[in-house]
Amino acid sequence: MARSDLVRPRSLGDPVPLAAWLDRIDAVDPEVHAFLPDPGRRARVTEGMPLGVKDIFRVDGLPTRAGSALPPEVFEGPEASLVTRLRTAGYVVVGKTVTAEFASAAPGPTRNPHDLAHTPGGSSSGSAAAVAAGMVPVALGSQTLGSVVRPAAFCGVVGFRPTHGRVPADGMVPHSPSLDTVGWFTADVASAATVAAIACPSWTPAPPRAPVLGVPAPAYLERAEPVARAAYDRTIDALRVAGFDVRTTQWLSDVDARAMWVINRFELARTHAEWFGAYGDRYRPQTAAAVREGLALSADDYAAARRWRRDFVARFDATGTDVWVTPAAPGPAPRGLDHTGDAAMSVPFSVVGAPALSVPAGQAGGLPLGLQLAGARGADEALLAWAATIAPVVADPL
Repeated sequence: MARSDLVRPRSLGDPVPLAAWLDRIDAVDPEVHAFLPDPGRRARVTEGMPLGVKDIFRVDGLPTRAGSALPPEVFEGPEASLVTRLRTAGYVVVGKTVTAEFASAAPGPTRNPHDLAHTPGGSSSGSAAAVAAGMVPVALGSQTLGSVVRPAAFCGVVGFRPTHGRVPADGMVPHSPSLDTVGWFTADVASAATVAAIACPSWTPAPPRAPVLGVPAPAYLERAEPVARAAYDRTIDALRVAGFDVRTTQWLSDVDARAMWVINRFELARTHAEWFGAYGDRYRPQTAAAVREGLALSADDYAAARRWRRDFVARFDATGTDVWVTPAAPGPAPRGLDHTGDAAMSVPFSVVGAPALSVPAGQAGGLPLGLQLAGARGADEALLAWAATIAPVVADPL
């Protein structure tokens, strides 16, 4: 199949019969590897809107392995309530999508549909690629640090992660509970908002008003590669020309990267203590190393990191910015399938628990670039409403 035939994202509004979605999976997935093998798919899937589900969510009738070699029995339990809510709304799970092991760093076999030699990002690798390749209109993912925003950017689709805790995370294999957030991938912002109205309890459409857009401190933006930074600068110019109120700030000038790392590693190690004790020899080297790093941290280390985090969140809440506008990733998807890319651009917003999404924002060398839009905690409705007006402006800022 030609490279140009692999990329075909479709919105929820596209009138595509279920059989055509299944045909697309059969035709494309042998090259993209977004889904886990499922020989019973045709017999099991009979009606509804297709939905891919990252293999850290429990789904009745399908095993959960979390991208690992552990026996699926250790992850058994009730179906994730988010999956149940979507099923009730008419969605049908067409398969489990590939995840990096335990939604961490060790990648699965998924390839980027834009160039099969490049990573699709992670850890929600299969979900992002499945939407980009037009195999499903919606796929569930999760984000602890950058696992929705980054793969959405790499694959040229929309990836939305709500405010931490806004969508129940029951039925999901945990990674770092104070950071873990449910998310999803779609072809466009309107489709992401449609899913949000089902997934988020008490979803209330936001009243329209003009947002204040924030550009973070230069120290943060220096993490972006030159090609991504140049595209970002053009995007900011395009937003100003379009009439948006864009303000440069000093927020993110003093991020404590070690504190964020400590929170993640300490919680990961405690989450996996029992599993790692019983099945440590089955963990891949990257994940095992991360668990051991966490086990070496003390309760005092964790307490100090959490104190820093509380201050960081308070400063974020006080900025008065409606939408932070940043690169979604340091650059386009790196070449190679042995890593999932750098989460640096999304980590601060994940740490404060803010809602965020990536929208397509041009290309570099034939690979997509994404723009991250992050809002105030709890302002998910407003963020998606504003994103719908921002996305058309930044789709091709060149």
